[in-house]
Amino acid sequence: MARRSPAPDLARSIYLLWGHHPSPGRSGLTVPAIVTAGIEIADVDGLDAVSMRKVADRLGVGAMSLYGHVPGKDDLTALMVDAVYAELYGDDGNGGGDVTAASRVGDWRAAMRFVAERNWALYQRHPWLLDIRSSRPTLGPHVSRKYEVELRPLDGIGLSDVEMDAALTLVLSHVDSTARAHRNVSRTRTESGMSDGEWWAVVAPVLDQVMADDDLIVSARVGGAVGAQFDAAQHPEHALTFGLDTILAGIQARITSPGP
Repeated sequence: MARRSPAPDLARSIYLLWGHHPSPGRSGLTVPAIVTAGIEIADVDGLDAVSMRKVADRLGVGAMSLYGHVPGKDDLTALMVDAVYAELYGDDGNGGGDVTAASRVGDWRAAMRFVAERNWALYQRHPWLLDIRSSRPTLGPHVSRKYEVELRPLDGIGLSDVEMDAALTLVLSHVDSTARAHRNVSRTRTESGMSDGEWWAVVAPVLDQVMADDDLIVSARVGGAVGAQFDAAQHPEHALTFGLDTILAGIQARITSPGP
């Protein structure tokens, strides 16, 4: 049997993301209302908890009535992602994100710190974003404006267009990884019933007794220093700051002494 091309579904999704919505039915149901309900469910219970039936129940309508507006969960997820990205950089007065938001902060380093902080905060408000599994972007209007906002401070500083994209990707990937670590730390605290300080108070004296292997001298010293500093085995917020400082220094070095 010939495999069905995904192209029509992809085109339909893009039109939906860019506001080509069916008219409200007699119930007054709209795409934005469906998207808002999906986000509210995901914020509380996670992305896996979002289903067309649960969204319909939240809106007080039949599940089948949703499909005339949003064809399925993949489309709904894409719409949810695009909608929450609208929170990042404010409004330009015309219903779109302010594309100058990062550029107005200061030089490109200050702008990249601003971008990192905004994305980190968005992950804290909507941790389900970390569960998006597709490697391809949601090509909606707010995602597109996000890309514009975040690229502008890198324009004209000595990077090629491809290097600008790579530099931004490096910053955002670092924020993503440390946000995941932060979520894991929070989950571990909740599931274990112990704070990091309580955990370290139990673990540290035992490790002092058992880690007597001379081959572990550096790891014991460094691990002990981290534990003493943070009362924990890791500190995602420190990792975010340290990593971002290092990334920005590396970008500056590439601008100053470009490679082959």
